[in-house]
Amino acid sequence: MLNRKDQRLRRSRQTRARIALQNVARLMVFRSNTHIYASVVSDCGAKVLASASTVEKEMRTQLGAAGKGANTEAAALIGKRIAERARAAGIEKVAFDRSGFAYHGRVKALAEAAREAGLQF
Repeated sequence: MLNRKDQRLRRSRQTRARIALQNVARLMVFRSNTHIYASVVSDCGAKVLASASTVEKEMRTQLGAAGKGANTEAAALIGKRIAERARAAGIEKVAFDRSGFAYHGRVKALAEAAREAGLQF
């Protein structure tokens, strides 16, 4: 019997196997109880091309009080920020890797903000 974390990791491995066949950079998302992280990883998976998270000093000052990194507004800011950084690195098209998390709430807010900011996936 797998626990919740093992189930999520199993789903993420399956997704990454399918994304690897596309030969395109991937937008990887991780969410914890207090923060959300996004990274654009090269198609070979060896190099991080851009990253953004609510842990960054500028984001913490922008979000205000502690614990504000775990809501949909913060996720939308991170989505916009990762799209800007990816486009600055010359990346227009990515595959969305939600790391086994449900496409709901903060993960969905991040994805929609990244799309609105110009990333295609």
